[in-house]
Amino acid sequence: MNIRKTILFLFTIVLCVPVFSQPAERRISRDEYIDKFKDDAIMEMHQSGVPASITLAQGILESGDGNSPLAVYANNHFGIKCHTTWKGETFLLDDDEKNECFRKYPSVYDSYKDHSDFLTSRSRYAFLFELKITDYKGWAKGLKEAGYATHPKYAELLIDLIEKHELYQYDLHAKVEKKQLVKKKSTVSLAQGNSSRVVKLRNNIKYTFVSEGDDVASIASDFDMNVWQINKYNDLDKSDKLIVGEIIYLQPKRNKAVEDFHTVKSGETMRKISQLYGIKLRKLYKKNNMIIGSQPQTGVKLSLRKKINNSIE
Repeated sequence: MNIRKTILFLFTIVLCVPVFSQPAERRISRDEYIDKFKDDAIMEMHQSGVPASITLAQGILESGDGNSPLAVYANNHFGIKCHTTWKGETFLLDDDEKNECFRKYPSVYDSYKDHSDFLTSRSRYAFLFELKITDYKGWAKGLKEAGYATHPKYAELLIDLIEKHELYQYDLHAKVEKKQLVKKKSTVSLAQGNSSRVVKLRNNIKYTFVSEGDDVASIASDFDMNVWQINKYNDLDKSDKLIVGEIIYLQPKRNKAVEDFHTVKSGETMRKISQLYGIKLRKLYKKNNMIIGSQPQTGVKLSLRKKINNSIE
């Protein structure tokens, strides 16, 4: 009887083994992660100016190639915690402390968008957006310097991922499509984008004008450009309102103007002068030894081509 019971017990265990040894949910590979989410990264690059390579590399690191519990159950690929401003769903997970609150998203793209918003809304990352969109090394090092992560080799980890998997190729999708704009001289009208807008040249830079009801998104759409490009080329913040008749450049401004000097008129700001001559705002400040953010006095003569040692009277 004991032998029969033993055999029956062992037989029962054998039957149960397949039930308890079912494989866990299949982990996706790194190549699958990149293929699956590269379009989300590119889309966010178009909207925010964060390089797709950086977004993908950070997502890979933070989510374990999309296999972490936070990524699987909360679509949170960047480990962003709730903070006091979060009004959406939450996910509790032991991290630095027990049952910490993390943001839960309806989709992975929402996580990618929130990651972009996180970088664009915090002043300590503002200097990164002065870098070229293809400068992934500068971005990686800048994120570490700004305190995004505490890992001592965080920048090196990002750069290694980007180069090993050639993620930099996706940053090239940010380049401006130039085929719809025809190069001609000075102030004559040029070929237009997908609208009836007039396009002209100043300092050999293509520009158009703000019309009634325009915002940055509508202008970008008309010229098959990205929102971040219009903002960057025109030294605009997200909160800035466009003024009807204002010049909007469709290419980066130059390091110097055609003219040598400008005498400041009443009410003129450094940005307005920068737009007037098609010279980069930071270059205008640098040429005149002025602190960025300060404004010139009426009657001051500003240099537009060469750096000066002292203010020109």
